[in-house]
Amino acid sequence: MPQEALTSNGATRVVMLGTGTPRPDPNCSGPATAIVVNDTPYLIDFGAGVIRRATAAYEKGVTAFGFGGVHIKTAFLTHMHSDHTVGYPDLILTPWVMGRHEPLAVYGPKGIIAMTEHVLAAWQVDIDVRTNGIDQRSSTGCRVNAHEIEPGIVYRDRNIAVTAFPARHEDMADSFSFRFDTSDRVIVISGDTTPTQALINHSRDCDILVHEAYSMASYRRVSPQWQEYRRRAHTSSVELT
Repeated sequence: MPQEALTSNGATRVVMLGTGTPRPDPNCSGPATAIVVNDTPYLIDFGAGVIRRATAAYEKGVTAFGFGGVHIKTAFLTHMHSDHTVGYPDLILTPWVMGRHEPLAVYGPKGIIAMTEHVLAAWQVDIDVRTNGIDQRSSTGCRVNAHEIEPGIVYRDRNIAVTAFPARHEDMADSFSFRFDTSDRVIVISGDTTPTQALINHSRDCDILVHEAYSMASYRRVSPQWQEYRRRAHTSSVELT
């Protein structure tokens, strides 16, 4: 991996594109966060509605995404749960239809390569029509370079260095949190996890911590079985404080 000096012409930005849960709340899109450095976006997770939220952000002045997310070319996945991944076909196909010409690079847990292959196979009729029909669109923009990662530095360019470290999310054994180092910010994104020492260590002295949490009010409303699951798989607002 090239060791390039991190440079920044302006402040690193964190853009919350979705903070939802598996519950289909019409007012809250699925999990998705973007870090923008030197007008380059890096996406973490791709829940439901991800490209529409990126387009909404573009129309509100976050032009780094490009209309329809055409400038989103690098993404990271914390874990394979459906609420974090159902926007994957949208991420692959919509920016391509809107004009993305370069392949998408995705870094995530074991299973992301198979998921990528299945998504592309499922939409093969559409891809064939758009590449061979009236659109005559190059297939390069809907290609995906999927990488199954291990803990450690998983990505580096002139804008950012990305370190993955293990999260603890119950039955999702292969889950990650991420630390993003830029020239002016250190940002940590927990993903879904219970508190871990690794998260504490990587978050120490960070500038921004984006951490999942469930409220104690909602905790008290669910069954004892679901309370137990939340304790095993997530972090409470009390623990976070």
